[in-house]
Amino acid sequence: MRLVFAGTPAAAVPSLRRLAASRHEIVAVLTRPDAPQGRRRVLTPSPVAAAAEDLGLPILKTATLGDAATAVVQQHAPDLGVVVAYGGLVREPLLSAPAHGWVNLHFSLLPRWRGAAPVQRALIAGDQTTGATVFRLVRELDAGDVLGEVRYDVPGQATAADVLDALAHRGGYLLADVVDAIADGTAVPRPQTGAPTSAPKLTLEDGRLRWEEPLERVLARWQGTTPEPGAFTTVDGARLKILVLRAGDRDVPLAPGRIAEDGGDILIGTGTEPVVVERVQPAGRSAMSAADWWRGLRADEPVAGS
Repeated sequence: MRLVFAGTPAAAVPSLRRLAASRHEIVAVLTRPDAPQGRRRVLTPSPVAAAAEDLGLPILKTATLGDAATAVVQQHAPDLGVVVAYGGLVREPLLSAPAHGWVNLHFSLLPRWRGAAPVQRALIAGDQTTGATVFRLVRELDAGDVLGEVRYDVPGQATAADVLDALAHRGGYLLADVVDAIADGTAVPRPQTGAPTSAPKLTLEDGRLRWEEPLERVLARWQGTTPEPGAFTTVDGARLKILVLRAGDRDVPLAPGRIAEDGGDILIGTGTEPVVVERVQPAGRSAMSAADWWRGLRADEPVAGS
């Protein structure tokens, strides 16, 4: 089949490369425009744009899938459109432009976690199993018939970056299999079943760790907001990004948010047992070990969240 691929972040690259290596032809790649990156705000192509250029594929950089994208797709007359985390909605008349419509690789087990941040929301909620789903795009958000899925058991204390990377690769194989099935006429769509849950984009405030919660809830929020938007707390009014956190086995009584050193480890109290902080980044400074940060802290009885 002739394919149009729409995607932007690194999580979409394994799918693009997998389809480029398949028996199908990618006639156009749609991705969002170059964005400023780093402290110098250098305009940088999206990971999908960089991969497409490496593969020698034609690229359209567009902020929305509007008239320009529709014109390009209609010009190429594709059999199927494929979306992986483009960062925008496919609406009519683009939705009906490919002969077989569009399919979407989504990083959850639909209908759980429909929306922009499925991996992050799943981890914050404490889901032990998640996965990836390929479904047909319809007008309603993430509501189309399922064409295939793969399940994934979340490793202990894996971050959103870890889980998304795993699902991106597993999902690429799943997507290629579904595209083959559509081409062969063997794809069997099924309606989504169960109650949908919503996965809206995270805000900076979603990363605030709530020390009054039990240890497992604190860890779950850290997992789901690492690396973006970033898990954090405040100490003496200053923001402190928590880069590496783990469960401890210390029987040290600490009130929620109370910070202490024990045997070289930096502990913070939660609603149950303390958590161990291994690496942090104070506001305006570079990342450092929690022990180094602690040695430079000028507070008699420091409390996180203060």
